[in-house]
Amino acid sequence: MAPSSARFSTLALFLLSFFALWLPNVRADLQIPALSPLELSVELANLDTPHLGPQIQKFHHLLDEVEAPPGTHKHEKRYGSGGSYWFSQIKRQGKVPYGANASFVIWRNVIDYGAKGDGVTDDTYAINNASADGNRCGLGCDSQTTTPAIVFFPPGTYMISAPIIQYYYTQFIGDANNLPTIKATPNFVGIGLFDSDVYLAYGYSWWTNQNNFYRQIRNFVLDITAVPPTQAQHCLHWQVAQATSLQNLVFNMVEGTLGDGNQQFGIFMDNGSGGFMEDLIFNGGGVGFFSGNQQFTVRNLTFNRCETGIFQNWNWVFLYKSITFNECGIGLDMSQGGEIPATGSIVLQDSTFNNCQYGVITTFSTNSTPSAAATLVIDNVLFTQTDPAVQYPNGTSLLTGNQRVVNWVQGWFYTAYESTIKEHNLTCWEPTADYVRTQEPLGAAPKSASLLDANGNVWERSRPQYEGVPLENFISIITVGKCAGDGITDDTQCMQNFFNSIGPNQIAYIDHGAYLVRNTVQIPNNIKIQGEIWPLFMVDGSSPIFQNMKKPVPAFRVGNPGDVGTTEIVEIVFETRGPAPGAIMIEWNLAGVTPTSTGMWDTHWRIGGSNGTLLQSDKCTKNPTVQHTSNHACIGSFLLLHVTRSGSLLMSNNWGWVSDHELDLFDHNQIDIYNGRGALIESQGPVMMYGTAFEHSMLYNYNVANAKAIYMGVIQSETMYAQDNPNSLDPFAPNSVYSDPTFAECSIIAICYKTYGLYLFNSTYIFIYGAGLYSFFNNYDQGCLLTENCQEYSVGMAQSEGIYIYALSTKAASVMVEIDQVAVVPQARSPNGFCQTVALFEYP
Repeated sequence: MAPSSARFSTLALFLLSFFALWLPNVRADLQIPALSPLELSVELANLDTPHLGPQIQKFHHLLDEVEAPPGTHKHEKRYGSGGSYWFSQIKRQGKVPYGANASFVIWRNVIDYGAKGDGVTDDTYAINNASADGNRCGLGCDSQTTTPAIVFFPPGTYMISAPIIQYYYTQFIGDANNLPTIKATPNFVGIGLFDSDVYLAYGYSWWTNQNNFYRQIRNFVLDITAVPPTQAQHCLHWQVAQATSLQNLVFNMVEGTLGDGNQQFGIFMDNGSGGFMEDLIFNGGGVGFFSGNQQFTVRNLTFNRCETGIFQNWNWVFLYKSITFNECGIGLDMSQGGEIPATGSIVLQDSTFNNCQYGVITTFSTNSTPSAAATLVIDNVLFTQTDPAVQYPNGTSLLTGNQRVVNWVQGWFYTAYESTIKEHNLTCWEPTADYVRTQEPLGAAPKSASLLDANGNVWERSRPQYEGVPLENFISIITVGKCAGDGITDDTQCMQNFFNSIGPNQIAYIDHGAYLVRNTVQIPNNIKIQGEIWPLFMVDGSSPIFQNMKKPVPAFRVGNPGDVGTTEIVEIVFETRGPAPGAIMIEWNLAGVTPTSTGMWDTHWRIGGSNGTLLQSDKCTKNPTVQHTSNHACIGSFLLLHVTRSGSLLMSNNWGWVSDHELDLFDHNQIDIYNGRGALIESQGPVMMYGTAFEHSMLYNYNVANAKAIYMGVIQSETMYAQDNPNSLDPFAPNSVYSDPTFAECSIIAICYKTYGLYLFNSTYIFIYGAGLYSFFNNYDQGCLLTENCQEYSVGMAQSEGIYIYALSTKAASVMVEIDQVAVVPQARSPNGFCQTVALFEYP
């Protein structure tokens, strides 16, 4: 999440009052959505495209807030088994533990609010009532965790004539066994069938895009085929940040051909700080995915006969993995901005182009500026009846198609090695690096065999939805476990007994609530845990067990060293209640029976900044004007995640957020929470991490230590905003037992004592495909952005080799990479639109 600054105006006050009159149950807290000083502004220029002409140029003028997508056709997707779905049948008894309304209703079935789903009735009003009911966080509300809602759509066809607004902390869920269809009427007016962030005038919106957290949309067909294709229309407006996801969606649009004026889009994503999406199908349309966001992980998307599959409007770093383009006019268009490319960096991996007129369109050249803009990595991508694979808008071929491209890179390429120097007649070895700005095939990274499936693709697995599991196999922690879940009662023994009782074919269902633990809970080796809209597993910091930072203890332990199993954790949030400086939030020892049989999906950490944590703005508000040490009343945990030497797992859409601002209290102030460490990965592999982010810990956000065979697909980090007041060593001193960086290289450089975005120690065969490591402040002062030196180092390495980092994007670190205390990649050489970017850094 990038920082934001508030702007108030008379117009905004008027709009707040006006919208509050007609929108149901809108919270009227006075908060004007902010515009970020860091948001990218793209000047839309005409490109010289003599061969493709309007086929590409037509998309360069679609930024008006009412723009939309094109058509669709038949979709090649099974709409589900047609059987019953446990999700719609399970008893709903979850409660909001720290809210003001004890009777708040979490579960909403749109039929109960008057929707018909008969393909005839206009259901717009009924569905919007279901979303808004209960004085929820809408216009004028910055954020709120205490009014979560699941809006469920049974099978049917729901006709709508205006957008369905998804309120903050909301899940729209369709029946996974019989996908409901949301269909636009011919006279539909609005930005999309579903709208995640409502636009206001003059660039305002309901929620600040970088803070638009905690949302899901799953299991729908979104259909705009009844809307004329020349009318700008989108299936989905998706302007979101972390802890959000899309899954199992079909976008049906009117089918056409390049240049026919089709203005229908599947997804219109214009901004944000995400994010994750998977298992989507786009049929027809002018553009399948109009894509713009800071960072995103995107996997398993299929584009069928779209005029343009993906139009990349801007970004910092994206991973597109397992993407299929079938009979599209253009597969991936990253030409926005012309010779000043708006795309920061893209990794396209394990993907296929089938019978597409054009593969990838780029404007990266010897003349394009900044020099790192439009960085592109193509890794293991098959182009069939698609030639050329990569080209300029004017038709000039850069990479021949009709082949499998093992590895092709455009951007800055660094190879590090040990050089010899003479010191006092002694020969010494010191790291250095060769570098070149390139646009050519490169040798493939030697990926560990344990990371690859039988087809040579990196292992992956979608979030489990347990569609075929009968209702009786879901065992409630409240009904059967008799746990309180009220955030006050000690549920330690209750949770342990409940987990131990779950049988081989059963699923532990965690009703929404807050489950407080005062001692270690052992999670069994073969359990499946499914949460209801992110229930809270809370570590009680008042317990003596979790108070000693010199003797940390796991709060939740998955398996014991050497264990093998199939544990799955889906949709849980881990928090502390008060300071817990001796708590390791999760220790993962378990190895999977297979590479993808164990893992965490849509599971997050949130330390402070919300009701119940006791680490909020009333006591932890920032204080940059006074030099100070850490406030021990505002300490978080010792470590968020520890994957030990014996552990292996798949991680997907996981956000380890040490809160930088208040979510629930009215002031929404920036806050200082002192959390020791983010993720420590010591596994011997395989570990696959898709769409993870760890932010604002003190010593590091990611530490890969004593490890091997690790794959990371877009990692995201932000340095703790208050540093260096205090610096990274306060209150947690480096601990060699946990392979902490020592900061010995820092000497007197104040900006050196800051959070490492990524630290690698004694590790090998580490493969990172996309990294966004950002430093926005020096003690909350953003003046350092002007000189790109908010901190000294972003990536640190010691005693490591076999390191491959693709699409490394850093912000405002003077040195992007240091090895054994030697700076090898300066930021100044690789400027991008906002970040600094290296297409490939390797240390073989």
